Amino acid sequence: MFGDSFFNKVEKKTKVDKKTIMSLASKVQNANMQDEKVLRDLIKEIGEVAGKEVSEEKTQKIIDTIVKDQVPKDLDKLL
Repeated sequence: MFGDSFFNKVEKKTKVDKKTIMSLASKVQNANMQDEKVLRDLIKEIGEVAGKEVSEEKTQKIIDTIVKDQVPKDLDKLL
């Protein structure tokens, strides 16, 4: 789906390599997105990879948005 040039750009900007991105994508794809514990673990792991601490308040907002299926399907809406 994405070529190496895409991953090279992401790695240059974020310092996160293709292997890590693919591993996280696999975990997200196979995760039970209605299970709050699973979501908390994913959010924590993504925060660690990104080098960002995610507050409890923000974690809960993310979980609520996902569980209520309010995540925009169109990526342009996120920008």
